[in-house]
Amino acid sequence: MAQIKDDIKRLAKDYFSETVQIRRHLHQHPELSFEEYKTSAFVKAQLDAMGIPYQSMANTGVVGMIQGDLPSTQVIALRADMDALPITEVEGRSYGSQNTGVMHACGHDVHTSSLLGVAKILNELKAQFGGQIKLIFQPGEEKLPGGASIMIREGVLENPAPQAIFGQHVMPFIETGKVGFRSGQYMASCDELFMTVRGRGGHGAQPHQNIDPIAITAQIISALQQVVSRFADPRIPTVLSWGKIIGNGATNIIPDEVYLEGTFRTFNEEWRAQAHEKMVKIATGIAEAMGAVCEMEVRKGYPYLVNEPETTAQARAAAIDYLGEDNVVELDLWPAAEDFSYYSQVANACFYRLGTGNKAKGIISAVHTPTFDIDEEALELSIGLMAYIAISKLTK
Repeated sequence: MAQIKDDIKRLAKDYFSETVQIRRHLHQHPELSFEEYKTSAFVKAQLDAMGIPYQSMANTGVVGMIQGDLPSTQVIALRADMDALPITEVEGRSYGSQNTGVMHACGHDVHTSSLLGVAKILNELKAQFGGQIKLIFQPGEEKLPGGASIMIREGVLENPAPQAIFGQHVMPFIETGKVGFRSGQYMASCDELFMTVRGRGGHGAQPHQNIDPIAITAQIISALQQVVSRFADPRIPTVLSWGKIIGNGATNIIPDEVYLEGTFRTFNEEWRAQAHEKMVKIATGIAEAMGAVCEMEVRKGYPYLVNEPETTAQARAAAIDYLGEDNVVELDLWPAAEDFSYYSQVANACFYRLGTGNKAKGIISAVHTPTFDIDEEALELSIGLMAYIAISKLTK
């Protein structure tokens, strides 16, 4: 493996500048979930230039295949997501988004450009390994039902079935030059909550003549937090947050209804189902007791993400070999969600973090913000390490 590692590091250095340019092109031309038509065409053109065969899936998804020259029946998959977010990027960047109101604020431009760089490396080294490598360029990670679920339904993990699948995600809170791993449970399930509380509006000076949906909603919000603080097992991290509350009254007008949107996240499927029932029962019960009506929809989203221990241990060992032990960190549980979790529920999976932050350069913004950016020096590590993890897995 020493020679292969040296070859990969050399090629990662050679392809670094090109990968940066690809990332900047993608960053300038972001597309929303399930609308990645130009991105998909760009990926196909890149694979065509490399002579890598591919097929389309999930409308805008692309799945390439690299066949190693040595005899082997091993199959692994590498995944990158392609969609962007409805966020307006800060002005002043030479490679800033040219699509108003759309931005690669979660690093999917990094993931896609990196996988194309990995493809270049692996395609050049295929005489040195056996087996097959699926290159999964996936749409719609940011929007339910999640592009991963659609691609799985369309057979991305079949014919041939991979023995393992690997994915990476940018992490601005880890310095460039480092990566992070966690075995077992890592990211939370994610459900969307939609609630409408209907009462009877009227003059704010005469609340006794009304059924105040704002006051009732306040009680519901407070009571629902007991799902987290009193019903949830303390050993199962659970989050319930409301991000939108609309009650279109005025200083002296009580509205007829209040509308809310929120999110529920946890790390246990049995508890998740129980919590859904409890939330609906609590919300509708309080509203009914106060003379109002509550309609609550729990829109089930991504499952929790679990990193298969053996697969993750192998990837971690490869990272330590490639980067040195000081540059491989242990990750904490992360209550954000990722539709890579669908792969992790049906295949041996490892989802790791690529450090992209740089405090000295002022690159510290979190994902999903208008100021998010990466230290592009991370791209050389990104393409080299994923290529090395892939070959290391194929040679086990």
